[in-house]
Amino acid sequence: MSTRRTFIRQGGLTAGGLATATALGAAVLPAAGMSHPGHGAEGLSAGTMNSTGTMNSAGTMNSAGTGAAGGVRISKMFVEPLSIEMEPFPIALGVMTHLDNAFVRIVLENGIEGYGEAAPIMTISGENQQTILGTINSCREFIVGQEINNYRSIAYTLKSAFWAQSAARCAIEMALLDAWTKTLNIPFSSFLGGTENRIETDYTISIVPPAQAKTEAVQLAAEGYRTLKTKVGINLTEDIDRVLAIHDGAPRCEILVDANQGYSPKTALRFINEVVKHGIYPVLFEQPVHKNDLAGMKYVRDNTEIIVCADESVFTRADAIDIVRTGCADAINIKLMKSCIIEALDIAAIARSANLKLMIGCMVETNLALGCAVHFAAGVGGFEFVDLDPSFDASECPVKGGPVYKAPYWTIGPEPGLGFLGRQ
Repeated sequence: MSTRRTFIRQGGLTAGGLATATALGAAVLPAAGMSHPGHGAEGLSAGTMNSTGTMNSAGTMNSAGTGAAGGVRISKMFVEPLSIEMEPFPIALGVMTHLDNAFVRIVLENGIEGYGEAAPIMTISGENQQTILGTINSCREFIVGQEINNYRSIAYTLKSAFWAQSAARCAIEMALLDAWTKTLNIPFSSFLGGTENRIETDYTISIVPPAQAKTEAVQLAAEGYRTLKTKVGINLTEDIDRVLAIHDGAPRCEILVDANQGYSPKTALRFINEVVKHGIYPVLFEQPVHKNDLAGMKYVRDNTEIIVCADESVFTRADAIDIVRTGCADAINIKLMKSCIIEALDIAAIARSANLKLMIGCMVETNLALGCAVHFAAGVGGFEFVDLDPSFDASECPVKGGPVYKAPYWTIGPEPGLGFLGRQ
């Protein structure tokens, strides 16, 4: 099947140049090689690898496990724009027609390269390509010269300086961890626990007319998808009709619905009740109300048996704690572009501790960032809902290799790191 979006890679920066807003963050970065006080105390329970290849709780390699790898320094870091034109993809937050991502490459002194990708959506993270390029360029001097095994300390420092630039920081973390696990000669998923090497994803149908949604559902079911997700949140009647049409076209498929903050609490409840009246029981209702309206989300949760999932409401572990404290959701959707990789581990741990279900999702990403999310989900394990459908062919990815997609499954190979082998 042809993908739902057609991508055209374009080079060069858009008019306006790099964002200047990152200058403030750059000013507070310590010099390369300097430690960041207090970061060790922020370590999470799911840590890194020890010498025997098992997880420890320290958050860094122990002395017996570092070997030569512990002293390998970062020699270079590059960032370049990756501009993407796409077929219109309407959601409640607007119609996406053009996104601008960024590609990060880190080179170690031993020649190993690590790759990362930033995929911002302005209406979600408040970032765009220019702020991302500015952020990454601003912290190059701090990162170059650091030892790669200090990835966690680097990440904490960057969060302190650029706390609002989550997609930019995620790209750096991705490249750091790719390079580090390549140095250790293990897949990133194994580094995180290696629970499995294959995961199954759903496929998303955007806000399209019901007839089109039905046609897509028929085709997707024929290709082997067992779970379909659809966007809602603009027009109540059309949203209901779209869900009915998808069910009619693929009656054996489970259905997820994602409002992207588009409903008021009462409208969200009306929507889900009407769908249920027609004998359709979505397996998950994602972000039904505004991200800051936790009371409204709790109202929806308290008045339906459908699983309510917090997405845009959760960027940080503090956000996850708020979800638990208020009892407003049954599940949390982790997206690496929102939370970055290391903090996403914290969020997963918090959700599990509170007996909440886990979902992993994505922005509009190439197979590079998607592949990282695949490794994350497979390594951490326990994700009941997986929303990592590819946006385009693997040939459009800036690097070759990585997890292999054959609908509806992603499969991770034995290659170290994220599995990417170099530029296309």
